[in-house]
Amino acid sequence: MNRFVTALAAFAAGLALILPLASPSQAQTPSQNWPQRNVRFILPLGAGSGSDIGARLLAEKLQARWGQPVVVENRPGGDGIVAINAFVSAKDDHVLLLSPTSSFTAHPFQHEKLPYEPRDLNPIARISNTLLGFAVPGSAKIASVKDLMAQVRAQDGKFNYTTATGVTDVIFDGYFKSAGLAATRVPYSNTVQALTDLGEHRIQAYVGALAIIQPHLQSGRAKLIAVTNSARAPAAPDVPTVAEAGFPELTFDGLVGLFGPRDMPAPLRERIAGDVRAAMADSVIVQRLTATGQVVSPGTPAELAAAIEEQRSKLAAIAKVLGIKPAQ
Repeated sequence: MNRFVTALAAFAAGLALILPLASPSQAQTPSQNWPQRNVRFILPLGAGSGSDIGARLLAEKLQARWGQPVVVENRPGGDGIVAINAFVSAKDDHVLLLSPTSSFTAHPFQHEKLPYEPRDLNPIARISNTLLGFAVPGSAKIASVKDLMAQVRAQDGKFNYTTATGVTDVIFDGYFKSAGLAATRVPYSNTVQALTDLGEHRIQAYVGALAIIQPHLQSGRAKLIAVTNSARAPAAPDVPTVAEAGFPELTFDGLVGLFGPRDMPAPLRERIAGDVRAAMADSVIVQRLTATGQVVSPGTPAELAAAIEEQRSKLAAIAKVLGIKPAQ
């Protein structure tokens, strides 16, 4: 009997050592187990936009990597707030926001009250930079940003322009006020109509995604005098940046990032960021995004957070010039 008890105890001890090795999944952290079901990317832009194309290419690569479906869901409208509300209200670490930062960094200076808090958007990964073009009518006698500003001064309030994002609205409003210039910003909910009006001289300048402007450049209805990015566009290497043109105050890089809910743990965000970097190294994605006026620049949660903070600081300084108090 004693031999039997001793043997049984030895077997139990050995089994206790073997079982953890036989079941590694039970020892994994939640970050390692993620995702366990479908992942959704919510976008504040419509189908066919540069960010949408990038999201779908990225989703395809991550789906293969994660072994779970990755679904892209377009929620345009409401100055980006429709998509952000859908993302925040989900309270689900399998629902992520993929968005240009320009869709929300200007919100505190354009809305009296916001339905979300900045910390609800937890940075996961920088994805790309959208190239932003500064365009004028194709037949306009404007060859540079300097020429354009001279016209703005000469027309004294009668110069009409529009920009595609809230961030560029604030930046240009701030510059015109600081320079003692008067220009009329015409609001558009449809960029196609804005570019049609540019070609017909109803507005005299347009600032927006280079990919959207490109067809109008090719038809001759518009011409590019600068890009707002800090570096020249690979798709238009002969076109100067606004800084090179003598107007560094107008510099703005169109940043696209991936965000998780506020309580998403740092290890999971780092892991997803690593997967994004691996996916974005694919040459097909690089080629496709370059063709849509984007520069692939995947980065860490910390890098995305720092870039957003830089944008917010710039906008806050401009808002002071404009006398705008940020929403509480």
